[in-house]
Amino acid sequence: MKKGRQEKILEIIREHDVETQEELAQYLRNAGFQVTQATVSRDIRDMKLSKVTSEKGRQKYSVMGYGEKSLADMQAGEKYVRVLREGFAAMDIAQNLVVIRTVPGMAMAVAAALDAIKFPEVLGCIAGDDTIMVASRSVEEAEALIHKIKEKLDR
Repeated sequence: MKKGRQEKILEIIREHDVETQEELAQYLRNAGFQVTQATVSRDIRDMKLSKVTSEKGRQKYSVMGYGEKSLADMQAGEKYVRVLREGFAAMDIAQNLVVIRTVPGMAMAVAAALDAIKFPEVLGCIAGDDTIMVASRSVEEAEALIHKIKEKLDR
């Protein structure tokens, strides 16, 4: 039920400029969901919805960082970030290569997570037992990748 409701929320905020929780709750009620403002509030928090400025200059709910992905895609992305966090130990840069150290036995899982997250700076990963070599096109892309990985780890 929660998953279906949250999928509907994504659909609603893609199709309409929803400004308030009550407005979102009304759209859900019109779609056949029995919700309270508290339920909508929890869904907004769970789904990490944010308010952005619409083309009309008003505030509206939006899914930040996920574009048009479905709820299942969002949840899968969070799973990959969890794998990254759980396996990560250290990171360094060597020109266009990022060397990531993991806890023993986690390099393959973390490399697969990096591939699944689809950082545009990643050309490819080679993983051993506790070390991953991540190739980028340039030093600048490698530095940007390190910054993005640190952001994922800090959330």
